[in-house]
Amino acid sequence: MRTIDLDSLEIFRTVVAEGGVIRAAGKLHRVQSNITTRIQQLEERLGHKLFLRQGRSLALAPAGRKLLPYADRLLRLADEAESELRSDLPLGTFKLGSLESTAGSRLAPVLSRFHKLYPGVVVELATGTTGALLKKVDAFDIEAAFVSEPFSASGLETLAVFEEELVLVTARSIASVTRPGDLAGATLIAFAQGCSYRRLLEQWLGKGGIVPARSLEFSSYQAMIACVAAGTGFAIVPLSVLKALRATADVQQHALPQRVRSNRTHLVWRGTPSVALARLIEMLGKA
Repeated sequence: MRTIDLDSLEIFRTVVAEGGVIRAAGKLHRVQSNITTRIQQLEERLGHKLFLRQGRSLALAPAGRKLLPYADRLLRLADEAESELRSDLPLGTFKLGSLESTAGSRLAPVLSRFHKLYPGVVVELATGTTGALLKKVDAFDIEAAFVSEPFSASGLETLAVFEEELVLVTARSIASVTRPGDLAGATLIAFAQGCSYRRLLEQWLGKGGIVPARSLEFSSYQAMIACVAAGTGFAIVPLSVLKALRATADVQQHALPQRVRSNRTHLVWRGTPSVALARLIEMLGKA
């Protein structure tokens, strides 16, 4: 039985990355006709068109979009196999995902130590909500991600790594919030849907019969906290983030029920970890 060769996958991935055959040929130091022929052979092998022509450029066909993450994984594994045989240390690119809060308040010492131990690894960090990161792990766009509770771990391996205390924050002019009803008519300031912290807060509000009158969505805690401090609304944030941003004096903090405020951040991944991921897991397990 014939299998897809890695050389063809490298050509396919380079055409995608370079946006066309001409630039891919230059990148790979091959003639254009060779690139075209190898792509055609790969399409015949798979029984699907991988590219669609749009004017002078190429766009990925649906089959090409499906193949790309597999090509990335297979080529990465090939690089790892070669590196592992040549060295006991992990090498190459390590694609990692993280919550914005974890990246800002927890990961700096972790990644610094990892870099000192394994300088041959280039860490590419992508941030997002728990929901978005889980989709990236499922699609193998990233190898692993730091996500927060609650989340579904179906088919995933998990390792609890950080304990977080979540607090409700408002403008300093609001002295006390003890129940959901105290926030009736106020604006929720949060990350987009898919944020686990937002879901916890909305569940707490919902049990008190409160639905936020409005919501504003941001992509950074700095912007969220500044908006809260200005009196626009309320938000839920990890206390570690407030401290990291030195913003504890800018907003009023309100204690949430234990079931809401106590939270854990997990590292999640699918399948057998790469060499770099295995080293990170080992390092976190010893912390």
